Amino acid sequence: MALTTRNTSGGAGPDAPDGSRRAGARAGSSAPAGPGVRAALSGARRSLLGLLVLLALLAGLLAWGAGTDRTGWGPKLALDLEGGTQMILSPSLRGDDEGREITPEQLSQAVEIIRQRVDGSGVSEAEISTQSGDNIVVSMPGVPSAETRELIQSSAEMNFRPVLTTAAAGAVPEDQRTPKDELPEPTGEPADSSDPNWITPELYRQFEATDCTATVPPEEREAQPADEPVVACEPDTGTKYLLGPVEIQGTGIQDASYGTAQNSTGVSLNQFAVNLQFGPEATDRFRVLSERLYGIGQTTPGDPRSQFAILLDGQVVSAPSMNAVISDGKAEITGSFTEEQAKFLSEQLKYGALPVSFGIQSEQQISATLGADQLRMGIVAGLIGLALVCVYSLFQYRLLGLVTISSLVVAGVLTWLAIALLGWSANYRLSLAGVAGLIVAIGQTADSFIVYFERIRDEIRGGRSIPAAVDHGWRRARQTVLASKAVNLLAAVVLYFVAVGNVRGFAFTLGLTALADLLVVFLFTHPVMVLLARTRYFGGGGKHSGLNPEALDAVPLYRGAGRLRQPGEHDGLTIAERRRLAARAAAPEEPAGDAPAGAPAGASASSAPARTSEENA
Repeated sequence: MALTTRNTSGGAGPDAPDGSRRAGARAGSSAPAGPGVRAALSGARRSLLGLLVLLALLAGLLAWGAGTDRTGWGPKLALDLEGGTQMILSPSLRGDDEGREITPEQLSQAVEIIRQRVDGSGVSEAEISTQSGDNIVVSMPGVPSAETRELIQSSAEMNFRPVLTTAAAGAVPEDQRTPKDELPEPTGEPADSSDPNWITPELYRQFEATDCTATVPPEEREAQPADEPVVACEPDTGTKYLLGPVEIQGTGIQDASYGTAQNSTGVSLNQFAVNLQFGPEATDRFRVLSERLYGIGQTTPGDPRSQFAILLDGQVVSAPSMNAVISDGKAEITGSFTEEQAKFLSEQLKYGALPVSFGIQSEQQISATLGADQLRMGIVAGLIGLALVCVYSLFQYRLLGLVTISSLVVAGVLTWLAIALLGWSANYRLSLAGVAGLIVAIGQTADSFIVYFERIRDEIRGGRSIPAAVDHGWRRARQTVLASKAVNLLAAVVLYFVAVGNVRGFAFTLGLTALADLLVVFLFTHPVMVLLARTRYFGGGGKHSGLNPEALDAVPLYRGAGRLRQPGEHDGLTIAERRRLAARAAAPEEPAGDAPAGAPAGASASSAPARTSEENA
């Protein structure tokens, strides 16, 4: 049972003379390609084409954004590298706790609320801390938008009230106000928060005299009693409301998000909506409220009492009508929202649950805490690390090291495009900690290539032809690469969610580069190796290719503990090398003429079939 299989893959046996091995390999590389080879080459070309299309799409999108002045070519820089705005906020309690001194626990919770608001508004790498146990210092890169400033400053006190009546935003002139004898009079005790008996003549006078066109700073707004009706304004729509007592506190909101609205069959309505999820107790209260308001709307269409208002810091942020009975605590607010408006409203609802308001004590522009010098030094450190990796790759793998270098370049371009686009779409900003994450990623990315290349070289030492070694080495190395990157991603995700500030920037870039590494290894490095293994020079084990079998046999292998294993030593051999030694030991016992052409000198006939199906696969 002597099957000749190794020559079909393009290589001679490991013990053949140098000239015969080269001749066999090169002759094999020019042989007609079988279906398996053609499939491998076709798959490699498709992978490279897919990567090229991905890079072209990302680069085209960035070019369009830069060409239309929507973004720049480079990533946005964080506070430590670019500078920005620093606001000192003075918190104060409202409602039942008004006038009391804020506790350290409440201040800490206020810091977390503001941090969530800032991060939720898309501003990354912001620094939020306390000052002297009384104030909150918010430092963020660039100049914050009016919406971000208002979101940070606004009170976290939120509640839901039913609407009793509405009017235009401006104050009614005195000569046009309702005559005294026509003012509404209560006919009894209010039965619920939607009962018109809440409207007294005095309250209606106040409602008519209120001017919602005038801007009132949050710190100057009066606290609203929860068990009484109030007058409130909605600046966005220019409407003022007379509202009943509070039905649900903002603390009852479990979650809020936004997305496209859908009908009952799941078809998109091509408009944005805000989704609310209430907690258990608030779900019951909202069910009662929805039954009442929906009934009013069915009985008297167009009645403003079918609406409920959501107030944040005394101002109405939304006043939707109740179009159904909601019993599961999942409400959807629809309207003529733009995506920005829906996102902003969802953030207000999600983070508006603390009865604290914030006044801006001071606001000033600050310079970069680290500046361009530190950024330059970080880039220089990265370039030095990259150069060392390149030198090592060329020294260890000869021309094969060029695959490592080109893979690093592709990974760098992919990461650069991703960070620049994230800065445009999600306002992500690169800090010095993020730069450190990119530098660390150079070594982790190169590690993936080393695992793959060493697996290939082990297969060659075991007697496989170079194309077969590439195929089998990839099957075994990719599991290790996937496991390694899974650990990197897990570490980055955990670090991102448990850390704050600049550490999150480090975790983000670490995770991003791990994903980029996987894309490059699967879509570039392996396909390039498949193509190179079918060329005359690399597939034939050229002298400086890094895949020369004779050179691999002569290179001392690392034994650990600072020791190298010299050729001829048996301690610490790989399984493949032990098999080769066993085959050599059996060589004198077999006639030389029985060995198949192209097989290792002295290889037993019984050992060849064990590799036949694998190498022809």
